[in-house]
Amino acid sequence: LVAPNPVLQQPSENWCGSFGFYVAHYFFSFFGLTAFFPVLVLLYLCVTAMLPGSVISRLPFVIVGITGLLISSSGLLATSKQIIFPAQFVTPGGYLGELVWNLVGPLLGRIGSILFLVLLLIFSLMASVRFSPINTAGYIASRFASFVKIFRDKCTGPIKKTPVKRGEPAVEMPKPAPDPSPLPPPVEPLVHEPVRRQMEPESEDKEFILHPLTSDDYQLPSLSLLDKNELEDREVDKKHYYEVSKILAAKLQDFGVRGTVEGISPGPVVTTYEFAPAAGVKINKIVGLSDDLAMALRVDRVRIVGSIPGKAALGIEIPNPVRKTVFLRDILLSREYRDSTSLLSLGLGLDVIGRSVIADLSGMPHLLIAGATGAGKSVAINAFIASILFKATPEDVRLLMIDPKRIELSVYEGIPHLLHPVVVEPKIASRALLWAVREMERRYKLLEELRVKSFTSYNLVAEEKLPYIVIIVDELADLMMVASKDVETSIARLAQMARAAGMHIILATQRPSVDVLTGLIKANFPTRISFKVSSKVDSRTILDCSGAEHLLGMGDMLFLPPGAAKLQRIHGAFISEQESERIIAFLKEQGGAEYDESVTQVIEESEDESEKSTLEYDAKYDEAVAVVTETG
Repeated sequence: LVAPNPVLQQPSENWCGSFGFYVAHYFFSFFGLTAFFPVLVLLYLCVTAMLPGSVISRLPFVIVGITGLLISSSGLLATSKQIIFPAQFVTPGGYLGELVWNLVGPLLGRIGSILFLVLLLIFSLMASVRFSPINTAGYIASRFASFVKIFRDKCTGPIKKTPVKRGEPAVEMPKPAPDPSPLPPPVEPLVHEPVRRQMEPESEDKEFILHPLTSDDYQLPSLSLLDKNELEDREVDKKHYYEVSKILAAKLQDFGVRGTVEGISPGPVVTTYEFAPAAGVKINKIVGLSDDLAMALRVDRVRIVGSIPGKAALGIEIPNPVRKTVFLRDILLSREYRDSTSLLSLGLGLDVIGRSVIADLSGMPHLLIAGATGAGKSVAINAFIASILFKATPEDVRLLMIDPKRIELSVYEGIPHLLHPVVVEPKIASRALLWAVREMERRYKLLEELRVKSFTSYNLVAEEKLPYIVIIVDELADLMMVASKDVETSIARLAQMARAAGMHIILATQRPSVDVLTGLIKANFPTRISFKVSSKVDSRTILDCSGAEHLLGMGDMLFLPPGAAKLQRIHGAFISEQESERIIAFLKEQGGAEYDESVTQVIEESEDESEKSTLEYDAKYDEAVAVVTETG
């Protein structure tokens, strides 16, 4: 159709003759320049009607869209000045545009009317031809960015063409490879030498003793009672570590994590790979890939420890193919244990690079241990007890052991360090803890009399010195089931105040649930050890963070030191039953157990009170009162 002019144009000049002349005349008179839109939309409908699926089901939307398209476009053209046609021609928006403008203009003004009609135009296009403004804007932006990049490349780096002699084939210059932040060149990671065992040479003729005789008749046990580590330190297989580092970097690359392995620190059980991520890689993305990496590397567990202090790298701990056994004898022969002056030094084990880890119970001042069954909790407790027995005499340290399971600590029955026979009944255990509270209060009165503030200061000035008291509870869950209120109250009071009185608690449980490890107990045990657990929930219950579910078991632990927020992974020291039996037999030869009568007295008094309360209460008494009341 050609735009008509009833004055200047004749029907013979129109391509469609008189019919086209009159149709164009009335269309342009009513719709203005938007008269082309119905023709274009009809052409679009004819094409799409031939395709499967098509416009028949969308016909109502198409009709509404075309109507809105004509109204909005005519109204927008009516707001513009007469530019294309002279004044004697029809206005750009036609009579429809003038009508829309006369209705909308006085209500919304010029700017408001234009915004309203533009929105109506966009929604009409969306209804009629499925126009998407977001996709269109994205397409235009991408094309513009491509054009800018091509233009910039042509301006900055033109390819120089060299003339080619006739008879010689033209050689195509290779296209420069794209450079979207390339990977750094592969660098062979540095393999750190593992920490070797450092021990004093042992004489074959004389047993090695940590300390000389500390009393008239008592002698500390010799380390010869412990099994000797006959295994030699193996040489570092750098080829194996390089292969694992390549596989690790490749697997991380498969998951979209770019970076390089910069260092390798072999250890007795796990090897730490220092992975430096590329710029823009988030740490949380790497931490969440521990299970995927374990499956890719064909190992049991992979633990990602986060950033390494002093380095721009993450620590990824991967188990070794062959696991080394950490002998308690090696820990007690280490310089860290020998140089420790505390009588309550605990040999925890080796860290991930093979250094001995010694903790002072008097500085903790209490220790909470938890872990699943078979993870190494009981072995660790035996190692802690042995660490104390190798340094302290019965005059220095006394032990109060509570073992509701009856099988773990009962072997220590009769050693001279015990205050009372090993407590195996949960009800008696609550009374033993009550004695500990009373003993703590008694010691505080002694400190008050001498005007001193600590247990150490008291022993410096007092004539009769007080021994340390270590309370060991092997299974807290059984005690909480029988007498949770009394046990929780006693443990909370001891944990809050017993440090200054020289009393310390080692509390262990294999059920790390919130009903056992209550908030009151956890708040007073800042030093904690977690062995392998089954879920993240258990790990958070013990350590207030996840990670213990990725441990390997068999003494593998996470240690939360006092006053520190960063966990330390330790491979616990192993002590066998035969070693414990040899130590116990040696201690019994030094003399029999001398139990404290005050402990027995408090326990017997509590038993009498409970029996009296049981005898005084008659189960039928309430029923008798009810019968008398009803009969009058």
